[in-house]
Parts: sequence; structure tokens; C-alpha cells
Amino acid sequence: MKNASHADSIEKAILYIAKNYQRQPSLGEVADQVHLSKYHFQRIFRKWAGITPKQFLQYITVEHAKKCLELGRSTLGTAYDVGLSGNGRLHDAFIKIEACTPGEFQKRGVGMTLQYDTIDSPFGKLVVAESKWGICQMEFLQSPISPQEVLAALFPEAHFLKGLGVHGLRVQAYFATWDIPREQIVLDLRGTPFQVSVWKALLSIPAATFLAYKDIAQKVQKPNAVRAIGSAIGKNPVAYLIPCHRVIRESGEIGDYGWGKHRKMMINSYESAKY
Repeated sequence: MKNASHADSIEKAILYIAKNYQRQPSLGEVADQVHLSKYHFQRIFRKWAGITPKQFLQYITVEHAKKCLELGRSTLGTAYDVGLSGNGRLHDAFIKIEACTPGEFQKRGVGMTLQYDTIDSPFGKLVVAESKWGICQMEFLQSPISPQEVLAALFPEAHFLKGLGVHGLRVQAYFATWDIPREQIVLDLRGTPFQVSVWKALLSIPAATFLAYKDIAQKVQKPNAVRAIGSAIGKNPVAYLIPCHRVIRESGEIGDYGWGKHRKMMINSYESAKY
């Protein structure tokens, strides 16, 4: 079976588990859904997702989401204040943000030269675009849209050069080893001041911890702007590194994700198992 076929099988399995988690389907039942033996399915699922199907099932239950939410909300101040570090935390020692001016934000790539290429991650293929200042876009690719189409829609006036820049190479190495880079990964973000403040707040969320939109609103000192917070999170330009996947609904439901709800489940279950 080719890699593309494996990816399709894993995606179908994830969607099936997510839909039927309340029944706690067996390994054999899920394997039957993708027409594989349970032993072969277990092996390729672990290869692609980094965890076993059983671990994935465990970490997407509502009860687990609620426990993570309760933990996150009760320890939010501590997490922000003590500066937890390690592979499970994307923080200022790892990610540096350089935000553009409002004028630059409106230019949509005029005069910019962006280096770009695709990289592999445990959660799917990503396209990375980098300006002379840092990574300005990182998106999970969703077939049939090509990397060129994704970036042309976002930066219609930019000039593109194929190949990873220095920060893109650091991200590629990070996904290969999960070691914090010795040098910072710089993000060149194009957004309103409010959006950038929300994206910065997301960087402080530890891995394997879920927070509610209300918590982020409190962090940016806009407690009544929950709807605007959700909108800003939805426009996050840098997948995974700015961990919008760690924000869920206050009820404990996993919520939507710009790159697919099943991918959000996979990322959070992987982090919960790893950290």
C-alpha cells in the first residue's frame, strides 16, 4: 500500500473513532472499517499518528477533555507565571514573534519575496512560507489544493522562491527530533494588533492542556471579547507552532479547527500521550 493510501486509511480511521468513541470500538472493529488486518492497522496507525489507536481513543473522550479543561483553567495563572519549559511547551525561548505594522499587513505581499516548501509532520504535510524576517505562514495541506495555490491566495502580490528558509529548516528539524532548537524560530506575523496579542497568548499554553476561549480573553485583558477571540484564533496563520489546537469550548467539546477537526483530535491526543 502506498503512503498516500496509508494516509487516507488513517484519516478514515480517525474519523470513525471520533464518531464512535462513546461505544469504545475495538481495534479489530476500526481496522475492519479501513479494510486492514488489526496488526497491520496498528503498525501503520502508530507510524503516522505517533500513538496507538487505543491511546487515540482514550484521549478524545469528553471526560478527558473536561479534565484537561479543568486543569488548564485552574492552573492558567501558574502556567503563565512560572514559565514552564521543555519539549512540551512553545514559549518565548523557542518562538519569537515579529509582528508587521498595520500598513504592511494591508499590502498582501507587495514587494515581498517568500521562500516556501513543504515539510512532513506527524500530523500531515505542511507548507511553510518565510519572509526575510521569519515564518509568515504555515498551513496543513488539504488535497486537492497545492502549496502554490494556498500561498497565492494569501499573498497575491508576493514573489515566491522554492526552498526552505533558515526558520523553516528549524521547524523541519523540530518535527524530526522533537528537540527544542538552540536558536529561535522567528514568526513574521501579519495581523491586527488584537489578533497578534491573541496569537502570543496561545504560545503560553502548555502541551496536553486545554483552555477555553474565555481563558484566552482573560489573558489578553478583554474578558468580554470571547467572540472576537474565537475569530482571531480562527485566523491563526501558523499551524501547530501557535497552538490554537489547545483551545476548546468551555463545555469541554473539542470544537472546530481550520485544518480539520480530526487533525485537532490527533494533535491533542498525541501531546497528551507524549507529555
